[in-house]
Amino acid sequence: MSLIKDVFSPSWLDRLGEAVDVPDFRIRVEQGDWNELAFKQRVRRVAETLETILSPFPDSIAELERLAPQFTGLPGIVFPEYVERTATLADWTLALATLAKLTPHSTSEFAVRRFLLADQELYLEQAFKWTTSDDEHVRRLASEGTRPRLPWGQAIPRLIADPRPALPILDALLQDPSLYVRKSVANHLNDISKTHPEYLIERIERHLGTDPNTDWILRHASRTLLKRGNPEVLQLFGHVTQGEVTLTDLVVSPVTIGQELQFSFQVHSSVEQRLRLEYAIDYVKQRGTSRKVFQLREREVKGVLQVERRQSFRNMTTRVHYPGTHTLTILINGEAYATAPFEVEEEI
Repeated sequence: MSLIKDVFSPSWLDRLGEAVDVPDFRIRVEQGDWNELAFKQRVRRVAETLETILSPFPDSIAELERLAPQFTGLPGIVFPEYVERTATLADWTLALATLAKLTPHSTSEFAVRRFLLADQELYLEQAFKWTTSDDEHVRRLASEGTRPRLPWGQAIPRLIADPRPALPILDALLQDPSLYVRKSVANHLNDISKTHPEYLIERIERHLGTDPNTDWILRHASRTLLKRGNPEVLQLFGHVTQGEVTLTDLVVSPVTIGQELQFSFQVHSSVEQRLRLEYAIDYVKQRGTSRKVFQLREREVKGVLQVERRQSFRNMTTRVHYPGTHTLTILINGEAYATAPFEVEEEI
């Protein structure tokens, strides 16, 4: 299985070497420890090598704008990285303008964070202007670059503590026609909801039902609060149990690490209604347990609904399984209706 860091393949490095007219570019980049470097470390190494070849910012702008369209996609973030590394804060306006030009070819979401951390107020003024851009990549940069907990990116402590300064940017994008932008806005709001759920709830109360694009953002942004069973959010999305709802015949099989857990149950509803069905697994860890909630479906239910599901217990980089007694809980509209233990056995 290829790794993300492998986007910097030998052929890619050779092609960049040809573009900057440096035949031994790949040799300069790889040195002796290349195989041990993680993705962001490789980004830094390529950018550092470019620093020995290109002029410092802003004299390198024309060359960066020439190269970026030839090296699109994820590895192309080496060019925004170059701006981040070589521009001074005296180059503020020109640096952000250049990052906005580069972002359509890859993404400048990581590089802009240096400027956000240096002067939050000034940066947010510029990001708000980007929300009116004709380019969806630039509008996305307005949201993604200010995400307080961006994966792979520097955290923004001030916005984690108080996200209100960035909210006008998100509000300006709530009806954006681009799914690429809407995903970013929803992820940003989801980040905020983890520590300040009131700001997302306020937007659901004010905007839900006003626009299909807004509805999509608000629902996707609410995934953490819905999984936590937040009663206000469940009610706002109409997940309020009516009549009599019961759950019977929960059957869970034991599972071997590397295989699939199988379970089934029945839901009985006395009235027709839309129910949010989820299940939680309390995983055995090296120390204690850790709960993970998974969504099954949202279904219109009246009478009896038979549900069957499989859950992988294959080890992954993001989740390692341990033998022992685990617990499965079935949730309906955020409330636990049935719980059953099951055994996880060592991989044969």
